[in-house]
This record gives sequence, structure tokens and C-alpha cells, in this order.
Amino acid sequence: MATLIPAIGSCVSRMTSGERRLAERLEQKLESDYLLWYDVPVGPKQTHPDFVVLHPRRGVLILETKDWRLESVQRATRQMWEIAPEGMVKVVMNPLAQARHCAIQVVNALERDPQLVHASGPHQGKLAFPWGHGVVFTRITRKQFDAAGLSEAIEPHFVICADEMTEGVEAEAFQQRLWNMFPQAFGSKALSLPQLDRVRWIMFPEVRVPVQGKLFNTDDDTAELPSIMRVMDLQQEQLARSLGEGHRVIHGVAGSGKTMLLGYRAEHLAKAQMAHGKPILILCYNEPLAKQLARVMQLKGIAHCVHAVHFHKWCRDQLVAYGQDLPAQGLSRGHFFDDMVQRVISGVDRRQIPSGQYQAVLIDEGHDFAPQWFKLVVQMVDPNTNSLLVLYDDAQSIYERSKKREGVGQFSFKSVGVQAQGRTTILKINYRNTRQILETASLVAADLLTAEDRDDDGVPLLKPVSCGREGQAPLIIRLPTVREEAQQVAELLASAHQEGHAWADMAVLCRHYSEMDMCANALRQRRLPHQVRKGAGTFDPAADSIKVMTMHVSKGLEFPVVALVGVGQMPAQGEDERDEARLFYVGATRATHRLIVGAGGAGRFAVRLAP
Repeated sequence: MATLIPAIGSCVSRMTSGERRLAERLEQKLESDYLLWYDVPVGPKQTHPDFVVLHPRRGVLILETKDWRLESVQRATRQMWEIAPEGMVKVVMNPLAQARHCAIQVVNALERDPQLVHASGPHQGKLAFPWGHGVVFTRITRKQFDAAGLSEAIEPHFVICADEMTEGVEAEAFQQRLWNMFPQAFGSKALSLPQLDRVRWIMFPEVRVPVQGKLFNTDDDTAELPSIMRVMDLQQEQLARSLGEGHRVIHGVAGSGKTMLLGYRAEHLAKAQMAHGKPILILCYNEPLAKQLARVMQLKGIAHCVHAVHFHKWCRDQLVAYGQDLPAQGLSRGHFFDDMVQRVISGVDRRQIPSGQYQAVLIDEGHDFAPQWFKLVVQMVDPNTNSLLVLYDDAQSIYERSKKREGVGQFSFKSVGVQAQGRTTILKINYRNTRQILETASLVAADLLTAEDRDDDGVPLLKPVSCGREGQAPLIIRLPTVREEAQQVAELLASAHQEGHAWADMAVLCRHYSEMDMCANALRQRRLPHQVRKGAGTFDPAADSIKVMTMHVSKGLEFPVVALVGVGQMPAQGEDERDEARLFYVGATRATHRLIVGAGGAGRFAVRLAP
């Protein structure tokens, strides 16, 4: 069975009856190595063919679907057709010319990639795999097509008719109709998996995985194509395009692409924002992640309607905007924030702060949210759209763990107003980290990552599955003191920069502020540009500098090169080993390519990391 993107259940409401029947036939009559897209923007011009079919050996096929009845066709030429589907005559482009126009745009874009064309010979510069286009008439039979002389306007082999796409048609006969639409291909070879990714990267800009600090999409047709094109995997793309409306929960391991899906969803919703008028809200717990998300929205050009902010800042903004009193000065940090949240809850209950303010709310790192926060945020969604997305990974929940052990914080989503039963997805594959990095993270957190199954409304604990991406083995540093570790890390980061990594590609993550101070001092001595994040307003994701921060606030971020300093001292006296293991896991999985771990000392994690 072929894979249809989006899933048919999420797009059937916008399909015509003929499109729905064709989608069903394509799914049923084609094998599992066929990929199908329905009504998805294609290529640099973002045209919308009805269906795109992709197969490693067969190539790319563009299909236009027409639900016209024969009596609706008044006149047909190779250029234009006159149709009167509702009694009113209108002139439209020949549907085959329409399909060809879209196909040519796709082919021109694909031929810019030297890895997708013939490198030499008579077909040099032309696509190294077949491409075709055709038309499906869902209400005109072959007999009617021939009798009406429509073959004068469209060559018969470019057409599938209603009686050739019935449920009972043989799969082989149906497939042959599709492949008759291809011109003869000479010297074509099967597409490799990397080539298939390159085809998807070029055809579907929305599924591109961004390079650190770069735009998600680009409209520059002349820009040089990257040597490596990273795209969402098929599960991620199908999920992203199939989310639909209502409440959704995605449980995903670290590095499974949850934040990337959030970015896709925000962009999709922003396109419909004009119709709704209300903004879209992205919430998370950590301020650095909120700044990074805000920067991504700015790069996408949608920051005017998509607001990314961390939860407590949003609470403060609500109190200020609606004239509510802020908490009293002099309270401890924890009590201050708790009081601020409660004031917002009370303000909403008294209707002094309005509910339904946002077209949609997207929550990243939802495992850091308390149950009462969810209850509050659910009320902020406009009931006319009812659009809520929660991204969750309980293995990364590193705040208030002791309360959870006492039973506080254990909850079902239904109990806090998140109505996602039947609309919950689990992502287990880690794409961010190399196999070697993930194995090192699991050495310390192995007990933590025991998979637990929960019902559809619960909070599962997921064990990540590596995607198999290979890389360097993490470098384990064993030196007598943390100060010496910091100096060694500074030297290694200077070398990484000489090898081509930008300063912004690097982060130093520490358990305590004292270790951060040692690292900052070592970087300063070597005159390496760095930024120390110790409080709100001291993190700039756009700055080309090494980021020095705690493991806690690194959640949701990623960097090609990450150094963890002071791991050999973890857990310290009085700290819970399980909580600290989660923290180490979060820090280690921030690294996409290279991980450095300072494991000198007699702590239990130093023992676990011993060779």
C-alpha cells in the first residue's frame, strides 16, 4: 500500500468525490515504495497539482484530476477547453497543458541539482530519472472519451478514465495506465535514498530541515544548492501535513523533530491567520528556547502574527495588558512566579483577562508545564478554531521532579482540558544525534529511559531509537579539577573553530553557575567570543559566539558542538541520581555532531562513563 501525504482522513473534507476515489485507488493499487502527495505546494513557484506520484525507479508523475461530466464539455482544443459545469460557460486551460506546466516547473528546479542529472553523454544536464504528467477524468468513461473526439485535444495515453479507476480494476492494469503517461526514458537508474531526499528537498521546501541559523525556506532560485539536503522523514512529513484542527498531542523523544514540526505548524497556521484575525501563540518554559523560536518565526517572516514567548513572561504580559496587579516585591523567586501565574488564573476566572485570545496555541516542551498551566492555556484558544498542539517528552522533564515523585503533577491530559483522545502521536526515532552521542547519553540515563506504555491520554516515557547516523565518538575528558576541564574545553573549541565550525555552532553546558564562571574565564583567557546566560535577557541566539549556560536552560536547543563540564561531579551530595541523569541526558542530546564530556572526579556518572 502506497503512502499518501497528508493522510486521507485529514484531507478528505477538501477533496472532490473524484479526488477521493483516485486517492483510494493510488493507495490501494500501488506498492509500499510509492509516495503520493495530494494538493501540496510544489517547487519554487509553489504550484498546487492535484497529485504527485514518486517512485525510485519509475520517477515523478504529476496528475491533474477533473470531475467534469461529458455533457459539461462544450469544446476542447489542445490549448483551451470550454466547460459549463453549472450551465455557465467558462474557458479553462487544457488540463494536460495544466499538468505539463506544473511538471516543467518541477523539472527545471530539479535539473539545477547536478546530483540529479546525467553528468555526460547525449542526455547531459537532463534528469537522470523519468518524469511524466497526465489527466484523470473521474466521470468520463473511455468509451465517452473516444466517442466525443476528445483524443484530438489530449492524446489518449495521457488519460485515465472513470472506468479505468474502479475498485475492481487490476493493480497491474491501473499501474500500466500511469506509466503510459511517461515518455520513454533512456539510461535511467533507480534513485538512491539520498537522491530521493534531494528530490523532496527541492519539490517541497516546507519539509526542509534548516541549517543552524538559516532560513527554513528560500525563494531564491539562483542560490547555490547545498551539498547535503536534510528533509523531514516521511512519518514527520505526513504528521506535519495531517495535523488538522482540534487538540493534538505529540509525544517524542529528544531529537525526534518536535520543534521542527511546531515550526511547520506555525507557518501553516500563519497562512490562514488573515481569515481569523487573531494571533498564534507559541509557549515554552525556557527563555532561551523562546528567543530561538521567536527568531525562527522572524526568519520565516511570520513574527507579526506568531508570538513566541516563555510562559512566565506571557503571564506577566497578561497582567500588565489587562491592568492586573503584579506580585509583591520581595517574594522569593519561586513564590513570585507561582503568585504571578495564580493572578492570571484568577483574572481569567473573573473575566478581567479575556479567554479565546488566540487562533491557535502551540506548546513546546510541554513536559515542563504544571497541570494548572495547561488548564489556563487551553482557555486561551479561540473556540471557533479549537487549535491546540502540545509537544511532550517525559524523559526530558527536569523541573519539579520531587513533586512528581510525591504524586503531584501526575495527570491525564483530559483532566486539564486537553481533548486529544485519538489524536495523539508518538515519535520514537532520534534524528538529531549521532548513534555514538545517543549511546553515551544512554550510558548515564539507561535506567531512566525504560519505555513505559500508557493509554492514549497518559504521559508515556519513551526510549529513543537511533536513526543510525554515524559520527565521532564523544570525547571523554578526565582531569583532576573542573578548572582544568574548562581550560581543555576552551582549547578544543578553538580547534573546532579552526576546522570550520562557527562560534555560534558551539555551546558549553554546566550543572552550576560556579562551573560556568570557570568556563567563561577560560574562554576569556583564550579570547574566544562567548556569551554567558545567567538570567533573562542575556541570551542572543543570533550572536556568533559560544553559548555558556546551564544544562537546565539548554532544553529545546541544539548545537553542532557541545561540551558538558563537571559531569564527573554529578550527582552532588544530596542531589537525586535519577533527576541528575535526566539532566545529563538533556545536555548530551543537545549535540548534533560532536560531544565533549568532562568526566573527571569520583561522581557516579564518572563511573558510568568509564571505558
